[in-house]
Amino acid sequence: MFEDGVWTGPIIDQHIHLDRRHRFLGAVSDFVKCGGTGMLLVHKPAFSESLPVNDDEYNEAYLDTISMANEVRDSFGIDVGVALGPHPVAWEKQIEKIGLEASTELHLSAVGLAMEYIDSGEAHCLGEVGRPHYPVEASTWEAANDNLLEIMSMASSEGVTIQLHVEENGPTTCRELSELCNKSNFPIDRAIRHFAPPNVSSEFTSNLPATVSVGKGSIEQLASSLNDSDAPWGMETDFLDDPKRPGAVLGPKTVPKRTQELCSRLLADAWTEEKVEGLMLKIHHEWPKSLYGDFGSE
Repeated sequence: MFEDGVWTGPIIDQHIHLDRRHRFLGAVSDFVKCGGTGMLLVHKPAFSESLPVNDDEYNEAYLDTISMANEVRDSFGIDVGVALGPHPVAWEKQIEKIGLEASTELHLSAVGLAMEYIDSGEAHCLGEVGRPHYPVEASTWEAANDNLLEIMSMASSEGVTIQLHVEENGPTTCRELSELCNKSNFPIDRAIRHFAPPNVSSEFTSNLPATVSVGKGSIEQLASSLNDSDAPWGMETDFLDDPKRPGAVLGPKTVPKRTQELCSRLLADAWTEEKVEGLMLKIHHEWPKSLYGDFGSE
């Protein structure tokens, strides 16, 4: 799947948000023009507006994500998976408004609703769920971990894959997530650390799958840790589709560009095209299929 040294095979962004009020299909067009062939569209919380306060409002938000996925498929013919779930920051922000008990009850109910859509085949992953990525009070942190244990237990009973929104604390974060998987009997090979650093070595990841944020400098780190990697990993932008935060995350062209850069780096490191092709197919086809199923195809 190389033509003159250029990768022409599948390229999937495994964590991207879209907003029909902003770039939406224009952002997808950029992705496709650069070689993108598939994406996992993740529910985007309305942090800039009012957060959901009941199941009906969560259901409305989930249905909009599913609708956008269908529009992208119809407009571009690419594969689109859907990840639904209540963001942990939404839970933390709601505590001040409605209290810890009510916020937690709503959060777990929204998880159950998301899993209904996964069971029906309209969604393919529970996410992003997890815990706040910024310092909070000790009691809130403890409650967040209790929530995550409960969510993992719920997902385990249904055989659901989860994408985890967590803090950045190096290998300690991955080790703690691995311990939570063990406590909840959740299969570690279905717990994906979203927005992961570009170190895919088993020592760093504790063998958790990861979607790596492929910003500047990521290719060097990926290339240097590949040989010590045993768990699936993929690439993501976490594109927010929010004009108020243009530099907060990566743009929709990034995953296709970084894919080509990684191919070039590995070929320069004396990898054969056959070996690079095998890795690219794992990153952009085999591993996503094993985690999310055959998404996007009707």
